[in-house]
Amino acid sequence: MLYRLKPKKMSETQNGEVFEAITVYNFSEKILEQSIHFHVMKLSGGFFLWVGSSPVLSNLAVSMSSKYDSMPLSTLVMGDPSNTAANSLAQRLAKKTKKQVYVSYSLPMTDNNFSLLVEKRIKKELELLPEHF
Repeated sequence: MLYRLKPKKMSETQNGEVFEAITVYNFSEKILEQSIHFHVMKLSGGFFLWVGSSPVLSNLAVSMSSKYDSMPLSTLVMGDPSNTAANSLAQRLAKKTKKQVYVSYSLPMTDNNFSLLVEKRIKKELELLPEHF
């Protein structure tokens, strides 16, 4: 089952000029019989991605490209350092998009197949809606 909301742009006006601050985009999909929800906020120069099955922000990682290394820099801002899913996903998405990426991956670490299917779904959405990322 696929669930998708039309992207919603939030903008503000300052001195008569309109600035697009954030674009919010949500979609959901059933992966291996589990409903997974995706929340994306496009920011200036990057985006925030939350992935989960229930409304919990259990971790947060950030990654960005570096002119000194081909692999983007990445760090865990909050959460359990032994769970590297958010950090790894942020790094791979930053490399793919060449943007600063914040990721919260709030799904249980069941198996690699599940994680790969979730990441494949994210990348599919990036290809479908490149103007939003």
